[in-house]
Amino acid sequence: MTPNSPASASASSPSSAKPFQPVQTLRRTRFVLISDTHRCTPALPRGDVLIHAGDLTNQGSFSELSRAIQWLEKTDFEAKIVVADLRHELPKSLMPFWGIDMPGNHDLALDRELDRGNGPSDSSADDCISLMTSSPSITYLTHAAAQIRLTSPKGPRTTFRVFGSPYSPRNAHHGIFAAFTYPPALPTAQPQPQPQPQPPESLPTLWDDIPLDTDVVVTHTPPRTHCDHQIKDGLPAGCEALRRALWRVRPRLAVCGHIHQARGAERVLWELGCGHVAFQEAGVRRWADPDPAGRKMSLVDLTARDRDPLRNDGSHRHTTGPKSASVPLAESAEVKGFGGEPASHRSDQTALLGRRGRQETCVVNCAIMAKSYPHVGGRTMNKPIVVDLDLPTWDL
Repeated sequence: MTPNSPASASASSPSSAKPFQPVQTLRRTRFVLISDTHRCTPALPRGDVLIHAGDLTNQGSFSELSRAIQWLEKTDFEAKIVVADLRHELPKSLMPFWGIDMPGNHDLALDRELDRGNGPSDSSADDCISLMTSSPSITYLTHAAAQIRLTSPKGPRTTFRVFGSPYSPRNAHHGIFAAFTYPPALPTAQPQPQPQPQPPESLPTLWDDIPLDTDVVVTHTPPRTHCDHQIKDGLPAGCEALRRALWRVRPRLAVCGHIHQARGAERVLWELGCGHVAFQEAGVRRWADPDPAGRKMSLVDLTARDRDPLRNDGSHRHTTGPKSASVPLAESAEVKGFGGEPASHRSDQTALLGRRGRQETCVVNCAIMAKSYPHVGGRTMNKPIVVDLDLPTWDL
């Protein structure tokens, strides 16, 4: 586990005339992020939380999955979070988009909805799912949320809410490896590298399932225009619906993979004052790995120890007191994504009220495999990306 450094004072000055208000204590929590390991077992640096954002296997077989789980179970982390689907049924928000012939990405063994005639069949999906859910050390998220509490006396003793989902937009390159995919937005006449205005009915709604109090979002797909550009054509391959959902939720950390060549991290500053253009961003700063091919740790420091901490206090409406609870909210789809005065019915009140401290999100594509099949020039691998975050403690 990593040493902990308190990021805020927990007591006020005795000479202060203001009534005492407890100050939230934050401690540094280290996340080790990986995705798209495709049967590989890379060396992992020490940390508190391990997150795997999908594609554990290569062919999607039971034997591959079994070896991957054994590897994960042997790693020394207090919490281990993995995304993949466990349910018999699809999310209701996906059903209107689902075709009859849905091929499955690489974790085929875990997709009960997939026609397995084209894929490996050394065991049933139920057997594979049981293998994962029976692990005592892995939190297995399948389009679901969980509250994580680190309780080890040697750890930071922090807590955070995580949402994880294995889904990604389907495209022609998936072939038979398309587990947990969904039809993308309606195509435009020409590919556009930047987010374009699109009617809500053209976008899938599954990402509306992300709770607004989420601190960490883990998805296999990247959000559109963030850590998602493909080398072959330079165009973004991420999901616009997910990008819009991140504007509303504004988690501290958004972890993804899928696009191997887009490995990296970006700090996205959300525009919360614009009432004319929906889902606006104020700016993006891309992280540069100081030693991408060397042995130095690939560290993204978002804590107060750094002079440029993440601008996100994790605030949520229920934490702002009873007065805000009496303010009626405008739930109309027409105002989703619009900034401005939080109390105005012309703004996205649900996303803004009591949540203005959520200004910035760090998006991390942590793909371990550096190239896509057929791996021209040989298979090469990226290092895990390590992220340090200040998170609230639970043991006050």
